Amino acid sequence: MSQRPQALFAMTAENVPQVFPPEVLARLRESVDIDPALVARDFADPGVREALARTEILVTGWGCPRLDEAVLDAAPRLRAVLHSAGSVKSFATPGIWRRGIAVSSAAAANALPVAEYTLAMILLAGKDVLLARDRMRATRTSSGWGVVPGIGNYGRRVGVVGASRIGRRVLELLRPFDLRPALTDPYVDEEEAAALGVPLLPLDDLLRTSGIVTVHAPETPETHHMIGRRELALMPDGAVLINTARGALVDHDALVAELRAGRLTAILDVTDPEPLPADSPLYDLPGAFVTPHLAGSQGNELARLGLTVAEEAERLLAGGKLAYAVDLAALERAA
Repeated sequence: MSQRPQALFAMTAENVPQVFPPEVLARLRESVDIDPALVARDFADPGVREALARTEILVTGWGCPRLDEAVLDAAPRLRAVLHSAGSVKSFATPGIWRRGIAVSSAAAANALPVAEYTLAMILLAGKDVLLARDRMRATRTSSGWGVVPGIGNYGRRVGVVGASRIGRRVLELLRPFDLRPALTDPYVDEEEAAALGVPLLPLDDLLRTSGIVTVHAPETPETHHMIGRRELALMPDGAVLINTARGALVDHDALVAELRAGRLTAILDVTDPEPLPADSPLYDLPGAFVTPHLAGSQGNELARLGLTVAEEAERLLAGGKLAYAVDLAALERAA
């Protein structure tokens, strides 16, 4: 009889082989007894219900059903929920923590490609690459070599909104460059900002002084439309807004007005609504560069999420602490 604890996948079935390719699945199965062919998409399913009664570790992912009290009652042996994606808000309930069940998330792993995307866009935006490409495409001409005033990545202020995992990683990635990052975050004090190596500014001051502003705050009632008409008006002419967080953090009607005026440029990997309706002006406005929510883990990057879960399972079974434990108290202001 296997001594490995019973585990169960709970996510959209097609994500299992992408997040847990053969080499990652093999490593996970060194720690737990898990069947990749049995994936819980509905906890009411009789076969899933039977497996749930034996499950000690639930390996969750995108599409995981809600873990309400009835589900938790049906899983009396459950001791850990290891999430192979970012936020657990869509399915986790306070009852998990009340029962002493450990919760872990691969949010830190998912933050890496988002920060890399952001860095790439900051550097491209600083050189006006995106708009220059559009101008060349429209005119079919090139001015040839020559100095272009007003562009460049030497000494440009980059304002980071939110010291989330992604925001902090962006600050790390910016260190080798001659840019001047600054941070705004109501939960960070001067001492912590100094440890991150950046000045801490109120949001208004950051917007007024930044040539590029990148948004990495969580979506909460307090952050809804935190970048609205008034805030956008504070940004200097020619500034660039990057949003890889959540679309609702930015007032899109106000943003469209600024883009139509040609005053600002926006790089949006998330929108409100998402996906955009076919008639959205953001598809056609020259100052808008919109990508389909691809900054997060995609393709071969998904295996990093699965590996994070496999490593967490190893720590758990060795009696150690989870490296990426999710604290219920911090969940309310997390992404």
